[in-house]
Amino acid sequence: MLAGKRILLIVGGGIAAFKALDLIRRLRERGATVTPVLTRAAEEFVTPLSASALSAQKVYRDLFSLTDEHEMGHIELSRAADLVVVAPATADLMAKMAGGHANDLASTLLMATDKRVLIAPAMNVRMWEHPAMQRNLATLQGDGILTVGPNEGDMACGEYGPGRMSEPLEIVAAVEAALADGPLKGKHIVVTSGPTHEPIDPVRYIANRSSGAQGTALARALAGMGAQVTFVTGPASVPPPGGVKVVKVETAQQMLEAVTSALPADAAIFAAAVADWRMASAQGEKIKKDGSGRPPVLEFTENPDILATVSQMPSGRPKLVVGFAAETETVIDHATAKRARKGCDWIVANDVSPETGIMGGTENAVTLITDTGADSWPRMSKEQVANRLANEIAAALG
Repeated sequence: MLAGKRILLIVGGGIAAFKALDLIRRLRERGATVTPVLTRAAEEFVTPLSASALSAQKVYRDLFSLTDEHEMGHIELSRAADLVVVAPATADLMAKMAGGHANDLASTLLMATDKRVLIAPAMNVRMWEHPAMQRNLATLQGDGILTVGPNEGDMACGEYGPGRMSEPLEIVAAVEAALADGPLKGKHIVVTSGPTHEPIDPVRYIANRSSGAQGTALARALAGMGAQVTFVTGPASVPPPGGVKVVKVETAQQMLEAVTSALPADAAIFAAAVADWRMASAQGEKIKKDGSGRPPVLEFTENPDILATVSQMPSGRPKLVVGFAAETETVIDHATAKRARKGCDWIVANDVSPETGIMGGTENAVTLITDTGADSWPRMSKEQVANRLANEIAAALG
């Protein structure tokens, strides 16, 4: 899939840099040409010789190398690739990117490139969760930087949590998605996924039982067909796909704002299980029992209807708007009525009764409802559903 593609691989200085060597090998197996750039810190973990041997390419290290500038200046180097990949993307390197710094070869290349950039963050869990890191991440994602990972797991420092760099094959999949040349190339598609969490008080919330698996699979399938995907996700248990722009939210109101900010788009696919209700006024302190035996009275109000809002936009409406309907009875009737009520083009309906095992499971059985009727698909994996729906979307967008 990557035959003839040129990857500029910037290796940051972290223990995860050892994975970059395997990443080079995996990319070359698929036909890509990989040009490595090592930061000074990266050379503490991998050697230029090993990177050069595996890539069969010259390794670039120094911004002020007279030889390198004569053979291929940093401006040309930054633009000669089809994709720039940063793996590992350390906290320091991401801070430089977010701040627009250019004081070494790696940061200068990232400032000078006119190509898409994919980063694979890797750092200590406390560093990853630090507010400054999350601000930098939001800035980079707002700038259109693609991300893959990080994963959750044991750290080299002995701690556990999010911050592990994605495995090489996961990064390869993200590279393939970012460089996909398919029927959706040049199309921008917004996909929502996962549940929303609507706070009751600081420790309790209202949510739907959604893993985010179907929305994630759909975003991955669309990206694999060449689409530029903005993936707006609630707090899902399934990690987001690589090669897409990820926007993380908590509440329905935040999801609506993220979706409208992502427009214009050619299509908008609303796979998220958004909570219909939220507290009229969330409590600032934990609600406690008062000894009376009476439960607290909770006053609810309706959440914004994201699907209807986008479907009924007076201007700037995507060409194709697709909603999802998770039902437990008379599925097709309820979903058909929902399509008419919301004003969307398609509804993907499924039966999420507990006995089906679909909500939070690995399989799905859906009915695609359009203006021409209802087409029920056989039960299959969520990845297969995603691929079939992606093909339908590609056909509709022409």
